[in-house]
Amino acid sequence: MTPHNTETPNTGTPNTGTKHIFITAGGSGIGLAMAKAFLDTGAQVAITDSNSDMLAAAKAAHPALHIFTADATSEEQMQTAFDTVMNMWGGLDVMMANAGIAGPTASIEDVKLDDWQRCLAVNLDGSFLAAKLATPVMKAQKSGVITLTSSTAGQWGYPYRSPYAAAKWGIIGLMKTLAMELGSSGIRVNAICPGSVEGERMDGVIVREAAARGITPEELRQGYADCASLRRFVTAEDVADMAVFLASPQARSITGMTMSVDGHTEKVTL
Repeated sequence: MTPHNTETPNTGTPNTGTKHIFITAGGSGIGLAMAKAFLDTGAQVAITDSNSDMLAAAKAAHPALHIFTADATSEEQMQTAFDTVMNMWGGLDVMMANAGIAGPTASIEDVKLDDWQRCLAVNLDGSFLAAKLATPVMKAQKSGVITLTSSTAGQWGYPYRSPYAAAKWGIIGLMKTLAMELGSSGIRVNAICPGSVEGERMDGVIVREAAARGITPEELRQGYADCASLRRFVTAEDVADMAVFLASPQARSITGMTMSVDGHTEKVTL
């Protein structure tokens, strides 16, 4: 297998310097925003998602996408999708391990073990499987970028969201370790830590957490905004822009880093 797009110094407007991008959980939200952003650079993009309807909608809106229905926690399903993509492309420049779920919103004594395990499986096991699949290909190429989606919850903690915070904290540990393991093979590994991101997922989180706290959703939404120096939420497109930058030659010396896209979190409690 021949090396893909070995990174060289570059200046000017960031571009990916890459051609083949694989994104897990790319059917909606941050993952779809990443797919759009990479398509705009002229890259070829493959996305997986467990929701086939969302994948179909993404394909209808962006016909250049390669779509695969796969559960990010299923090694068999992910292997099948990955093998199909590798048979098409012969190599991989960027793996975006983006699968995640919000998990339960409750005090620790009220969190069910099944809910805890499911949250860790999708967020942390999903990142592990994506990195595991990409690594042999990238080692053979002696180049590649693996970017994991964590969260500011993985830096600060998150009251009433213990499974989510634990999983996202684990992703940062995984990222740091992989950066150490894979750097000598020319592979860069980083994590993106979004803060409060506008969208349906965050709307649901706010409703559930507001109920747990005994306040209104409007009060909680404003409280979240006030936790950031910019006093606002970020967008999925903001996160996608960071993903494109980390995949670009301009980021050729950046590895092992947690890149916050959060408007600068000042506090995590209201």
